[in-house]
Amino acid sequence: MSGFVIAGLDPAPFRHLYGASDAELAAAGAVRMRADATPGFPCRITLEDAEPGEDLLLVNYEHLPVATPYRSAHAIFVREGAEVAARYEDAVPAQFARRLLSVRAFDAAGMMRDADVVDGRALEPLIARMFGDPAVAYLHVHNAKPGCFAGRVDRA
Repeated sequence: MSGFVIAGLDPAPFRHLYGASDAELAAAGAVRMRADATPGFPCRITLEDAEPGEDLLLVNYEHLPVATPYRSAHAIFVREGAEVAARYEDAVPAQFARRLLSVRAFDAAGMMRDADVVDGRALEPLIARMFGDPAVAYLHVHNAKPGCFAGRVDRA
C-alpha cells in the first residue's frame, strides 16, 4: 500500500514548557513525569516510546480542533526537549505497531465517517480500507486501552 503519512506533532507549541518549574507547569495544566518502563510513555513528537529515566511532559492537547461535535482534546506525552517531529511515509511507527489502536476516519468537514479497533500490526490494511472512501480526508489514531491520541494519518 502507498499513499499515507504519519507525522509527529510540531514541537513549537510545547517549547515554552521545556525546562519550566513544577509551579509553571501546574499553572499551564501540565505535569513533568519520568519514564519508568518502556513501552508506556509514548512521545507524540518523536513517535517513539521514551526510555526509562527520560523526562516527559504530560499536557492537554486539542488534537481535533474542528467545529463539530467531534472536537476533542486529551492528555498526551511529549519528550522534554524534543525538537524533531517524526515522519513516516507508507510505514507504521513501532510505537503504533505494539499497541491496540482505535482508528477514526474523518471527512474534510470534521465529521466521522468510519471507525474501527485494530492490533497495531494490522494498521496498514485498515488505513487502505478507510482511505478507499474518497470522502475520508484523514484518520485519527488513539491508543485503545488508555485512549489517548496517538497520531494523525494523512493521504500522501
